Amino acid sequence: MREELQLEMETATSPSLRSKLSRVGPGLITAATGVGAGDLIAALVAGASLGMTFVWAIVLGAIFKYFINESMGRFQLATGKTILEGWHSLGRWITGYFGAYSVIFGFVYGAAIASSCALAMTAMFPILPLWAWAAIHSIVGYVLVLFGRYSFFERLMTVLVGVMFVTVVGTAALTTPNLIDIFSGIVPRVPEGSLFNVLGLIGGVGGSISMVSYGYWLKEKGWSGKSWIPIMRFDSKIAYSVTAFFCLSVLVIGAEFLYGTGIKLSGEEGLIQLSNLLGERFGEAARWLFLIGFWSASFTSLLGPWNGLPYLFADFVRTVKKDKQSNVSLEKTGAYKFYLFLLTFPPMVLLFIGQPIGLIIAYGVLGSTFMPFLVISLLVLLNSKKVDKDYRNNWVSNSVFALCIALFIFLAYTQLSNMF
Repeated sequence: MREELQLEMETATSPSLRSKLSRVGPGLITAATGVGAGDLIAALVAGASLGMTFVWAIVLGAIFKYFINESMGRFQLATGKTILEGWHSLGRWITGYFGAYSVIFGFVYGAAIASSCALAMTAMFPILPLWAWAAIHSIVGYVLVLFGRYSFFERLMTVLVGVMFVTVVGTAALTTPNLIDIFSGIVPRVPEGSLFNVLGLIGGVGGSISMVSYGYWLKEKGWSGKSWIPIMRFDSKIAYSVTAFFCLSVLVIGAEFLYGTGIKLSGEEGLIQLSNLLGERFGEAARWLFLIGFWSASFTSLLGPWNGLPYLFADFVRTVKKDKQSNVSLEKTGAYKFYLFLLTFPPMVLLFIGQPIGLIIAYGVLGSTFMPFLVISLLVLLNSKKVDKDYRNNWVSNSVFALCIALFIFLAYTQLSNMF
């Protein structure tokens, strides 16, 4: 036991790259969870419409998400409090906002992400209808999370990240991209009429409510205390570097394969259409390569929330009940199991009856305001006396947060304007 503790302390303080890489995990899970079919489509459409012009936007989006992720990890490791406890200290209405959003989000997202997984699986194995594959993915996720430990979950997610990375990057390599064009895209440019595409691309690189799960995965990993902050930062840097490279590969596919052809893709069905086009050009192996990457990206976006969001809900219940001293682990509580059930089974109804308009509007309103809320709350918390002076935001973090807030508020306004 003493040797294990010594190893933990050496790993937390050692500058060795090998020791740091051996500990990467929670950040990679968070980033992979946030990259789903929507991000693939955004990058694909950007590449197909304007070539390599938006390389800079993907890089900037990854930088923004790194700062947000690092801030959540720093808050928890520096204070010993979860982000839910931080929110609650700012006002009970904030906790109530999250509670309402988490329930609506779970119901709608559960059906949407299961359908995304099923779309890729149906294209590969058309032996079952879409709704059946969706239900199977939901149930498999439920079982893996309910009976699996965090260590198993992390290993599985790491494997899936590896699969989606290799397959998508491999597909991009098939298109033999021009490296000079890629580097030329680093220079920021916003062609006329493309502002919304740029902002959406920046805001969509691996960002969602699942980012808030990061602190709970840090705890499950065994990282606790200020000494782990350097490792946490390295973990986040690796995670969002991988995310940026992944999204850049999708941009390359769109730019090299579709740019100038006049072919337009939209929605997740567009990814299936693209796989068929790749198959026609490069052979059936290329089609399967891309579909496997599409499925892996979708399934990580299912497994991540299935494991992480119940922690948030269980912490929400514990915070509201003021049961902070309970020795029961969050994953063993009734609230955790209830939310996991909510993500899995009730959304199956939507697979048959469609999505009720009122529920979708509520989901859209709360969802569009979540990222501005998250960034503003982190800005307040990490500039307050709740955090020791040495671990508060510096001017760089505050400047990045100010840009993030402006971006996300604009995106929220755009989304709400389109809804009403």
